[in-house]
Amino acid sequence: MPVLELKEFAAALPPRGALIGIDPGSKRIGVAVCDPDRIIASPLEQIARTRFSDDAAHIFELADGRDAVGYVIGLPLNMDGGAGPAAQSARAFARNFMAVRDAPLLMWDERLTTAAVTRTLIEADASRARRGDVVDKLAAAYMLQGVLDRLKEDALRAG
Repeated sequence: MPVLELKEFAAALPPRGALIGIDPGSKRIGVAVCDPDRIIASPLEQIARTRFSDDAAHIFELADGRDAVGYVIGLPLNMDGGAGPAAQSARAFARNFMAVRDAPLLMWDERLTTAAVTRTLIEADASRARRGDVVDKLAAAYMLQGVLDRLKEDALRAG
């Protein structure tokens, strides 16, 4: 299955089932999950990057344990909408990911998610070490929540 646009992604999903949000950074991968009714996203885990096959196997293990039906991978576009090295890396991650498992996959513009989460953590007086421990999985949840909100808005407009 190819990487889908939002409308096709929504159509490919069953009525219920969890989604997994993935924020693939250069050093860590943030993973988030939503409930089967797709109402709220929650941070799940932050994985220190190793080999792709090991990282993907770990993500699939997390997804299988939650009966996930689809994946959302963050696409870190530049502020002008262009694709720099980080976006190219995320697209390569998505291609490799889909080569292992055929499931609905959406790439979602995640510009400023890490900045927004970091700002919130600073306002909450989290130490630099604590921010490093949680920022990627929180960014994955923030991004996944954006997708859930958009899916809900589109369903309300259509319904």
